Amino acid sequence: MRYRFSLILTSLGFGLFMGCERAPEETRPNIIVILSDDMGYSDIGAYGGEIRTPNLDTLAQNGLRFTQFYNTGRCCPTRASLLTGLYPHQTGVGYMMDDQQQPGYRGNLNNSCVTIAEALKPTGYATYMTGKWHVTPAPRLAETADKSNWPLQRGFDRYYGIINGASSFWDPNSLVRDNEQITIHSDTSYQPKETYHLTDAITDNAIQFINEHDNANPFFMYVAYTAAHWPLHARERDIDSYDGTYQKGYDSIRALRFSRLKAIGLIPQESEMAPTFGDWENVADPAHEANLMETYSAMVDQMDQGIGRLVQTLKDRGQLENTLILYLQDNGGCAEDLSWMKNRIQGPRGSAPSLAPIASDSIYYDQSAPPQTRDGWPVLFGGVAPGPADTYLSYNGGWANVSNTPFREFKHFVHEGGISTPLIAHWPKGIAAKNELRQTPGHLIDIMATCLDVAQAPYPKSFNASHITPLEGKSLLPVFARDTLPRELIFWEHEGNRALRMGNWKIVSKGFDTPWELYDMEKDRAELHDLSATYPETLKHMTAIWEREAQRTQVYPRPE
Repeated sequence: MRYRFSLILTSLGFGLFMGCERAPEETRPNIIVILSDDMGYSDIGAYGGEIRTPNLDTLAQNGLRFTQFYNTGRCCPTRASLLTGLYPHQTGVGYMMDDQQQPGYRGNLNNSCVTIAEALKPTGYATYMTGKWHVTPAPRLAETADKSNWPLQRGFDRYYGIINGASSFWDPNSLVRDNEQITIHSDTSYQPKETYHLTDAITDNAIQFINEHDNANPFFMYVAYTAAHWPLHARERDIDSYDGTYQKGYDSIRALRFSRLKAIGLIPQESEMAPTFGDWENVADPAHEANLMETYSAMVDQMDQGIGRLVQTLKDRGQLENTLILYLQDNGGCAEDLSWMKNRIQGPRGSAPSLAPIASDSIYYDQSAPPQTRDGWPVLFGGVAPGPADTYLSYNGGWANVSNTPFREFKHFVHEGGISTPLIAHWPKGIAAKNELRQTPGHLIDIMATCLDVAQAPYPKSFNASHITPLEGKSLLPVFARDTLPRELIFWEHEGNRALRMGNWKIVSKGFDTPWELYDMEKDRAELHDLSATYPETLKHMTAIWEREAQRTQVYPRPE
């Protein structure tokens, strides 16, 4: 087995990314980064899934698909890393949104990083965002909101979305327009065409920002969908369109996805698949279990419909040809069963609302889950079919394992199932290749570098009188032309889960007190054959480098 490391090409300050093919100044593109939430590697059609995503599939067919792109395994550190081009601990968001009193774990973007918007805005880009922010603590009802790290204070000209990490899709809390908290009823700037749904609202407001934009200047837009994060909230017509799709259970869908992944070339023909999580034969209520995945699929489908409308808007305005669109996901499929909410009300549903209604302009809950709907129905956390506003369910581990086909583990872990994401790159004017794959490994830290490179924008050494941590990522612009990007390593730590990739080697561990595993990613991305005992010197070398990187990127000191 070959043991080889590539030389690292250091990303220099002020955007001097070595080896990049630069577009002329007058052709600087618009840039749209689309991020979806809690979805697995094989969910969308372009990556082997049965869920109908024709608009994403078309972007892939007319652009590039990356086969080995990585996130951080969790919502908030992924968003911090994507926005800044740094590893999450370097931004202060190494864990969640609570302050653990160590530099890497403050739960809030620090002043030693800049966002893509902050870097692009001084160069003439308009900057817009819709969707989930989740890199600062959410406002609480009894407190005056600290807005210092809200989108408009981090470089965006316009914003519509939620500040926190999860919410009802039918009546979201922590909903914000620009710099003001609103409700779906008090918002005078947006009137939905049908019953409000957050997925549609994220799309509609993105389209509104594009339509109001002056085409004399380019724009950067970050569209952060909350689909398909729990709760499972979708329109009835979309759920019904998947009726019967999942009645055969986990193994059947995984086998079909595995076959398609091979046919597309996203995984080698000799690949193995990680074992199935869950036993369909012992599922207590197969019809309900299938309905969970039907609803999840409907949420993804609805998001794709919105992406189609977004793309059509660009076409109508003559902007599609010179717009770089990047689509990716924040972590793998989520196995969380909402057990932390099991003390909440279970079904069945009553015959009439039993609670007092809430005023239409009132922000009436301050956590991820509401206790009731605005019109007085208790919110149910089980014993009822998913989809409506008075339900709050997730799709659990069995289907998350399907979403992550063919890999091991889930969101939270840094095995491949937790950190592998599609990356679709579409830019007709800037990417000559069509319907090609890129095998080059990449990471969220590369998104900032890529945006700056195509925008001809510098990466600052200082910003607002603060020293800025040097950029970690590498521009993907050369990869758009040819499938290579020399780099030394990619690094992970999240909630004690640790990993390092160097060339085709990967070490991974489920905790600081758990032994390291060693895998050959070229032959075994399913991580089924631990080679740590076979190649102890390789393991020793890589664990030492992991420790070096942990010290350098503020994983240490760890919270007590």
